[in-house]
Amino acid sequence: MKIILAKSAGFCFGVKRATTMAFAAAENRDQICSFGPIIHSPQVVQRLADKGVTVVDDIDAIEDAAVIIRSHGVEAGDLDRIQNRGLEIIDATCPFVKKAQNHAALLASEGYVVVVVGEAEHPEVQGIVSYAAGCQAHVVAGRDDAEKLPRATKIGIVAQTTQSYENFKQVVDACLGRCQELRVFNTICDATNVRQAEAKAIAAAVEVMLVVGGYNSANTTRLASICRDIQPRTHHIETTDEILQEWFVDVKTVGVTAGASTPHWIIEQVVDRLTECGG
Repeated sequence: MKIILAKSAGFCFGVKRATTMAFAAAENRDQICSFGPIIHSPQVVQRLADKGVTVVDDIDAIEDAAVIIRSHGVEAGDLDRIQNRGLEIIDATCPFVKKAQNHAALLASEGYVVVVVGEAEHPEVQGIVSYAAGCQAHVVAGRDDAEKLPRATKIGIVAQTTQSYENFKQVVDACLGRCQELRVFNTICDATNVRQAEAKAIAAAVEVMLVVGGYNSANTTRLASICRDIQPRTHHIETTDEILQEWFVDVKTVGVTAGASTPHWIIEQVVDRLTECGG
């Protein structure tokens, strides 16, 4: 059985930067926490916990500790509250997420109705929306939501960094007919486009596809959905414990990709397990 591993599988720039900052910060601080999980990988969060990094969701519960800002960023008001308490901040927000936040703030300041293309419950999206203070902001998942938006004179659009370009473009097309002026910032991370294009190519060339990453990871879940549309025998897994030998009976080719929050050591474990299954 041939194993085809995506070249781009695993940590993106922003996640690698955030985890490097978190592990380095943990080495020389007695009291340290992260406001929310640093990335959407339970295994990495556990390794940080072993280094003394606790995950907190309530700012008021933080005592005298350094605070790591997760790669997805936080809401503007939360950041202000942490700063006002005089706590040390280690800002591991992905620079691409920060750019989306800044664009949302700019659009709001210039009187646009801000539309964020993404998942309303995702912390990155909630953070972006918080920067569009003082204006009407909407979160849309796709074209159907966009077509229900109220008409406005000026609409400005940004995207959750892990959105697919196709979905983003459909929202932009839908908004064109709902305003007199449209301003668009394509805030999708290049790494997302590369991963999705690579995943599509591999899924089309194999009999079974594995997508590795946290179930709470938006970009991993989207990769799995994209692959499943092409290859129905796609399995989204977090660890090797979920791999079943029966998936590979009479299979000659299997593809592997991983989300941007998936550490390389988990990908290596998956490849080793596939080798045991006949890869």
